[in-house]
Amino acid sequence: MRGIMRLFARNDIWCLSEVPLKNGRRADLMGIDAKGLVVIVEVKVARSDLLGDGKWPDYLDYCDRFFWGVPPSLDRSPLQTEAFQPDRCGVIVADAYDGEILRHAPLEPLAAARRKVQVERLARMGMRRHTGLIDPQIGINGAEE
Repeated sequence: MRGIMRLFARNDIWCLSEVPLKNGRRADLMGIDAKGLVVIVEVKVARSDLLGDGKWPDYLDYCDRFFWGVPPSLDRSPLQTEAFQPDRCGVIVADAYDGEILRHAPLEPLAAARRKVQVERLARMGMRRHTGLIDPQIGINGAEE
């Protein structure tokens, strides 16, 4: 995740890790780009994890762009199959130090109202996490929206 976050930072995309969604899923990375578009990255480090993940389409309703994030050593051939919707999903290869976009994620625009809700949730979550880092005694229970 750190390599992807560094790649995104260079491209003016700022993200949070482990973001709970309203549908009960948890996005590995969720961020906002300079245009206010919402990006989700689902990180997979093992082939079995990738092939066994049937829940990832549930993330598509919460982002304008969706990427798979994988390590350089992972076999990426499954991501080319229709089951992984290559026409809708980008691919990022990353390690602990950096990342590279191998396939850009096409824009699948959210409705403006849903994007506004997602951006506001991310902003509040980021501020809550930041506040907890500055003052652990503030009484934040770690509850996320």
